[in-house]
Amino acid sequence: MATDVLADPEELAASLGVQPTDPKLVWALTAASRRFRGAVRHPVSLVAGDSFVLDGNGRTSILLPAAPVLAVTSVTLDGTALAEGTDFDWSTDGFLRCLCGVWPDRLRCLRGFYDHGYAVVPEDIQEVVIDQARAMYRIDPGVQTKTVGGQSVTFGVQAAIGVTAQWTAAVERYQLNRGDRP
Repeated sequence: MATDVLADPEELAASLGVQPTDPKLVWALTAASRRFRGAVRHPVSLVAGDSFVLDGNGRTSILLPAAPVLAVTSVTLDGTALAEGTDFDWSTDGFLRCLCGVWPDRLRCLRGFYDHGYAVVPEDIQEVVIDQARAMYRIDPGVQTKTVGGQSVTFGVQAAIGVTAQWTAAVERYQLNRGDRP
């Protein structure tokens, strides 16, 4: 799993007026990056030589677990090596297509290695991760209570840190495997 952050700590630090090594800044940027990766269901950052094991689906195309796909270096079907251009082809969108019929409808029959992700994280992802990290940095974890007169209102961190329309749009743009959700 990717452990690097999806935005520049220097940029977040400049907007907050703190050092990029500030522990709370590092925590907020790491947490916002994890949150984005979880929402889109893939690492986003460049991953070379990643392995996959897929269930066949009885169709000509199947989706690889992450995109954009940069290279598919090997594919085996039930242990037999397949040739790119003859037995299979692939797209940057993550489709693995069978060129000699359909993929069998069997569990764990396809295995292989591929490269995927972004060498440079797209700017719209960086922007929403920085926005989220800035919000997380500014709100203290735990319960916050405000009392005015005889009324008291309590906010938890989850209620205080929402997502913006830009975050939602970026997640929808980069999210994978949406077909398995209601």
